[in-house]
Amino acid sequence: MESLRVKDYMSLKAVTFSPEMSLSAALDKVLTSNYLGGPVLNDRNEVIGFLSGQDLLDKLIKVSYYCQDTHTVADCMYPEVLSVTSDTSIIELADMMRVGKPKVYPVIDSGRLVGIITRRDVLKAIGKNIDDCFQHPV
Repeated sequence: MESLRVKDYMSLKAVTFSPEMSLSAALDKVLTSNYLGGPVLNDRNEVIGFLSGQDLLDKLIKVSYYCQDTHTVADCMYPEVLSVTSDTSIIELADMMRVGKPKVYPVIDSGRLVGIITRRDVLKAIGKNIDDCFQHPV
């Protein structure tokens, strides 16, 4: 199990945002993706923040109530990004994801976004390992 790595289970396609993007545009991206949030990239494709579904929900309630989309992603993104590398072990990531931690981590190698990994991906890795452990020859 220790040999399982993030690179074997991560998705290469992440929903990403720019800091100047409006929140309604960010919502559109989220609604057309499989993710409720994602990394915020600057013009050099460096991860500078993370926008979660909870961040969107908090601000979009006010946007909807007042019919004013005056906030940008930079206004509500979380600037301290928890991330992993493609060589991070699945066990280490599973430990990081325990109670109250993010359910989605950007995968960053050499300062660049290379993918994204979710709690579901980690569960798939663990499930595959369990299947391998208990598979009996017929």
